[in-house]
Amino acid sequence: MGPHPAVAAIRLAVRRVLHDILDEQLSPHPAQPAAHARPGPLAAQLPGQPPLGASKPGRVRATAAQAAHGSPAAHAAPAAHAAPDTPAPHERPPSPLVLVACSGGADSMALASALAFEAPRLGVRAGGVTVDHGLQAGSEMRADEVAQRLRALGLDPVEAVAVTVGRDGGPEAAARDARYAALDAAVERHGAHAVLLGHTRDDQAETVLLGLARGSGIRSLSGMAAVSGAGGRYRRPFLHIDRQTARKACMVQSLPVWDDPHNTDPAYTRSRLRHEGLPALEKALGKGVVEALARTAQLSRDDADALDAWAGQAEATVRDDAGRLECAKLYALPPAVRRRILRRAAIDAGAPAGSLFARHIEEVDRLITGWRGQKAINLPGRVVAQRQGGRLVIRQG
Repeated sequence: MGPHPAVAAIRLAVRRVLHDILDEQLSPHPAQPAAHARPGPLAAQLPGQPPLGASKPGRVRATAAQAAHGSPAAHAAPAAHAAPDTPAPHERPPSPLVLVACSGGADSMALASALAFEAPRLGVRAGGVTVDHGLQAGSEMRADEVAQRLRALGLDPVEAVAVTVGRDGGPEAAARDARYAALDAAVERHGAHAVLLGHTRDDQAETVLLGLARGSGIRSLSGMAAVSGAGGRYRRPFLHIDRQTARKACMVQSLPVWDDPHNTDPAYTRSRLRHEGLPALEKALGKGVVEALARTAQLSRDDADALDAWAGQAEATVRDDAGRLECAKLYALPPAVRRRILRRAAIDAGAPAGSLFARHIEEVDRLITGWRGQKAINLPGRVVAQRQGGRLVIRQG
């Protein structure tokens, strides 16, 4: 008799991702980051050394700034994580290391259990990272408990990473930024090939609705990518699996899970959407809303990727010899392509992508399409956009 259907579903999802990773390792052309991918991190210490700032084995202290700019030790040994020479045809490449990001909740515990089961069968090394955001009493002890559960599953290496959460962009965005910075640093520290994330189809539906509420365009409606990050380091095997399947898989395997009280706290936007917004939509529209939103995400992503590629090709044609954007040539482009070029230029000038909304780009776009001698446009990150002599200048003020 085979495993429970929920367990079979999560294992199959993870097995497919591991097969992709093994195929990439054998390919002469490694995966490249998508245009919308999160910037990658920088390196850490030599393999075999204790984690920087660790207060005890398996626990690391990190901040978003440290992960973003690297540590002194990292710069002292830049060759520590240099890409290995391409193996000869008769040589087998080293076994890749795949980490799972685990909060201790049902989604990520189900993911960790599936990775622990499938990885050794495919010759893949499997480890885990749990991030302590320090936002709740007893969070350090809880992170250590999660790390112990991951070790009990057979994962190695395993570590609990403590981070300092800032305030930029609100509490949810700041926690997310600190978490990804810590995961980026863990990838470099251990030389991992990828990190598995436990986002489910329900999470995808919530992300699409949040993007719709922000009015940020088709890219926001595309939700989370199955592969993202520098070099495609982040993988989301469960985007086609619902949250109840993951929870059921934990239950039938007797896996202990921790339900984060923040997930039910109405102070958080996603929590209100999960417990009030989506149920109201299903009541009004009937079942199937989550599946439809997840399907919308994939269709939107395909369209957004095509438009991004078009904008990337068109950008070179609208710059003068000095690299400045020419307003007349921008005006001739379709609005969807032009606004992508403007958004990319603003981000390159220092505007934080997460704080740059559609309304900002529309204001800059009016410097092209509705020029009436307007003053400079102030953008997030102290970036200023202004029109000067038929050129659009976007720079930090």
